[in-house]
Amino acid sequence: MRILVTGGAGFIGSTVVRALAAAGHEVRVLDALLPAVHPSGVMPVLPDDVELRRGDVRDAAAVGQALAGVDAVCHQAAMVGLGLDLDDAPAYAGCNDLGTAVLLAAMARSGVRNLVLAGSMVVYGEGRYRCPVHGDVSPGPRRPDELDAGRFEPPCPRCGAQLRPGLVTEDAPTDPRNVYAATKLAQEHLAGAWARACGGRVLTLRYHNVYGPGMPRDTPYAGVASLFRSALARGEAPQVFEDGGQRRDFVHVEDVAAANLAALKAVVGRPPGDARAYNVGSGEVHTIGEMARALAAAHGGPAPVVTGEYRLGDVRHITADSSRLREELDWRAQVPFAEGMAEFAAAPLRA
Repeated sequence: MRILVTGGAGFIGSTVVRALAAAGHEVRVLDALLPAVHPSGVMPVLPDDVELRRGDVRDAAAVGQALAGVDAVCHQAAMVGLGLDLDDAPAYAGCNDLGTAVLLAAMARSGVRNLVLAGSMVVYGEGRYRCPVHGDVSPGPRRPDELDAGRFEPPCPRCGAQLRPGLVTEDAPTDPRNVYAATKLAQEHLAGAWARACGGRVLTLRYHNVYGPGMPRDTPYAGVASLFRSALARGEAPQVFEDGGQRRDFVHVEDVAAANLAALKAVVGRPPGDARAYNVGSGEVHTIGEMARALAAAHGGPAPVVTGEYRLGDVRHITADSSRLREELDWRAQVPFAEGMAEFAAAPLRA
């Protein structure tokens, strides 16, 4: 297939591009090469036969030209991070939602009907919790007074009992708890509306905590794994927020790229108007504290420091049930946690 990858020069996007090219696909990249992600003079390393076009997904003319002759779109372009400062909301909505809307409108005009969308687990908000008395419940908003007192575990909103975290499935209610999360959910809704309106097909991959070689360093938009790795590279101890007990599913970027390949293969066979979401996680649950300790040990750097600090827009626990992706698209995560963290501890980061 001839595939357009938006944001294909970024951390995840470039890994997807390399995997697609290695599988024999013809790949075109559309990337704005924004200075915040790609400092001046630092160009992405892509396979020689990949066509790289500089352009913004908010530019209808650039998008229309990039879509010429393609069979499917892999939409990775997005502004990432939490979006904790509401002054950033217009930038997040512009990059993520306006950009997606421009892309979808151009796809409708050009006749391209196959889309794989880079989604995120942040659309769920908090993960799945079970109260011993009331069963499955959704915790309320995090309270600064509780967090200031070091009480990080969300209680049952009905009886205050301690909750047991579990795996979240794609059918769980969505509850975005920061600006970035809200824009990622809006992307899914826009893509679903596009599919229904023009007979398109969209598969959304809800990435969990992606890590791996080539992550950007020293940027507010990087994931926690990159921030810890950057600290170790400076000879500093990783700073772990809360008590380090936050549960996450850390999935290697190569496994995420393989999920995109599986989704692109599958999307062309879906019925017109179809929209379906898949969790993309490793299937291994680890805490942020565990991850920091594994990186520090593998890197040979100072041990992590648990600070007790917090960010109100964070969630306590969110881990994936990726069985739908395994069963329907025959995808399996291949990189174990210990092996992936050891590799990441020694791998270079992007400027």
